[in-house]
Amino acid sequence: MTKLLEGKTALITGASKGIGKAIAQKYAQQGANVAFTYLSSVEKGEALEKELAAFGGKVKGYRSDASDFSAAEKLINDVVADFGTLDILINNAGITKDNLLMRMSEEMWDDVINVNLKSCFNTVKAATRTFMKQKSGSIINMTSVVGIKGNAGQANYAASKAGIIGFTKSVALELGSRNIRSNAIAPGFIETEMTDALDEKTVQGWRDAIPLKRGGKPEDVAEACVFLGSDMSAYVTGQVIHVDGGMLT
Repeated sequence: MTKLLEGKTALITGASKGIGKAIAQKYAQQGANVAFTYLSSVEKGEALEKELAAFGGKVKGYRSDASDFSAAEKLINDVVADFGTLDILINNAGITKDNLLMRMSEEMWDDVINVNLKSCFNTVKAATRTFMKQKSGSIINMTSVVGIKGNAGQANYAASKAGIIGFTKSVALELGSRNIRSNAIAPGFIETEMTDALDEKTVQGWRDAIPLKRGGKPEDVAEACVFLGSDMSAYVTGQVIHVDGGMLT
């Protein structure tokens, strides 16, 4: 069976758990060489490196903070040096620091904006030279339904994710003539380690409000990432693909 990402090299930020980990697994299964970042757990990073290597492609994990401009620049340079190229950049790293606006500190605002939004600027800017030189590249930025509709108690998160949409579309317009594509994915209620902490009544309330009557799995988002990274989406750029079970329909 043909693997959709055979021979392509992808960099996935924030891949040690949840959606990022599912993307890394799916990419390795589809034949990609996978570079990924993690920040806090070296143990998780090394475990994922071993797991992905079993699929036969080249794999390397990097401990790196995507919100740090210099660190992101070094990361891209290291990946290109180690792998020889970079074909797909997936900006998945993200955090939440929720609170009502009246109680939200400046630090809570800045941290979320820097990790979620500024990190996209950092990595895309650093990768653009490589993409332009080879006249190809696929950029995939992880936004959220919250960036489209907002959410009480998440003004910082919503602003960061809405910013990603504007950034994604602008990059698509700037770099399209060089055959560099830029798209975003907007997940809805995806059941991960973060949602495991919610009580069952809250989770069921979310499921009941979704037309498909279930939460999504990290693999659902990963499948959309495979599409946007592969040649199947060669004529798709500047788009936001909703993976939300119809939540915003």
